Amino acid sequence: MAKIVEKRVCAEMDGGFVVFLIGMRVNKPWKFWKWLPVATAMPKMLIELAKQPELGLLHARNHFGFPNVTVVQYWRSFEALEAYAKARDHVHLPAWQAFNKAVASNGDVGIWHETYIVEPGRYENIYNNMPPYGLGAVGRIVDAVGGRQAARQRVKGKAAA
Repeated sequence: MAKIVEKRVCAEMDGGFVVFLIGMRVNKPWKFWKWLPVATAMPKMLIELAKQPELGLLHARNHFGFPNVTVVQYWRSFEALEAYAKARDHVHLPAWQAFNKAVASNGDVGIWHETYIVEPGRYENIYNNMPPYGLGAVGRIVDAVGGRQAARQRVKGKAAA
């Protein structure tokens, strides 16, 4: 278990980054042969990405709440995310092609994703008595004091260095 940072802190990143949310929804639980391959594809991708940090994934966290599963991912850039998604020699593209062949839009399984390109200084966060979490697991942890006390100060990127 990660050590709790017993104070109020925030996370800062050098440069921009990408937040990628991806998930699936089991619409027909009894058709496990349709949704199980979808559910098991993401862990394989995350393992591959963890073993090859040069591909650009900075951090990922799974969130389970049947019938939904969501993975919050932080990427170095949109270009890195897109390159991974399209690469024939990595796990994603074959899994995506298999999904389209087996399930596509038949309604047994729902899938979705959202991509947010975050510019430097155009985000804010706060963590209090938390282990490194979310952007805090990726960025540089700094005390939330002075120019980092209020959300408005943090989001404008005006925090003191």
